Amino acid sequence: MSRFNLYIDEQHPSPWQQTWREFKRSHVAMAGIIMLGFFTVVALFGPLIAPYDPLLQNTDTTLIPPSWDPSGTVRYVLGTDALGRDLFSRLIHASQVTFGTSVMLVMVAMLVGVAIGVMAGMSYGVRASIINHLLDALMVIPTLLLAIIIVAIVGTGLVNSMWAITLALIPHFVHHTRNTVRELMKKEFILATKLDGASKPHIFIYSLLPNMIEMLVVQGTIALSIAILDITALGFLNLGAQGSTIELGAMLAESLNVVYIAPWNIALPGLTIFLMVFSVNVVGDGLRAALNRRLRH
Repeated sequence: MSRFNLYIDEQHPSPWQQTWREFKRSHVAMAGIIMLGFFTVVALFGPLIAPYDPLLQNTDTTLIPPSWDPSGTVRYVLGTDALGRDLFSRLIHASQVTFGTSVMLVMVAMLVGVAIGVMAGMSYGVRASIINHLLDALMVIPTLLLAIIIVAIVGTGLVNSMWAITLALIPHFVHHTRNTVRELMKKEFILATKLDGASKPHIFIYSLLPNMIEMLVVQGTIALSIAILDITALGFLNLGAQGSTIELGAMLAESLNVVYIAPWNIALPGLTIFLMVFSVNVVGDGLRAALNRRLRH
């Protein structure tokens, strides 16, 4: 028998629930998150989805059009390239490399940038002044240009390009984290925590970090779109993925020789890059709009 309760507790949604409720109001943002989820599945289970070996060459099936073309075949849904390799399988593996490495390096850049940003925001004097001036100098340089400079120094390759883009993204996370920490340190609840004798690690874990998560999510989506564009740009310039490594930018560069004969070879990787960046930007814009609406209410 259920126990009678005279007082009905009013249920209040958490900040994340309020943000999700505001986010769901945008149909474009929901479409973007579904598309982003698709690329996440491809990044996790790409080899299981691909029907063929992406490196398998067949001279008897070169430059076959996509299946919707009258000259195409269902066996190769998106056609083949100049070496007879299945484009659908290559796009899946290239998306896995491009999207997976972008997420990985953004996470590394976020961890390092937040650590330095918190130290810069909670410190004062000469150390904070040096960090701030270095940040101002690095923020002026575009991330792609900074990545090209680093790759020119350490050498070409996917791993080196990942390190270069990571180092180029770190100042952005440091900048936003420092500004957020500076604003939070002026709040009354932070002052009360300091007066209670809390240490800096305790203040960061229990007072600063919970109020920084939303900012980090928004900045992470922005950094992810930048990382995708930079990785593909370096691959297109032959500074990123080399040899047998399949990457969307490198696929674009390889397809330039047959662009007039087989335009789908360059259109399909370009469309994949567009959809990938579009989904990340739409989700980021939806999160920012949802956060702004939640704060207004």
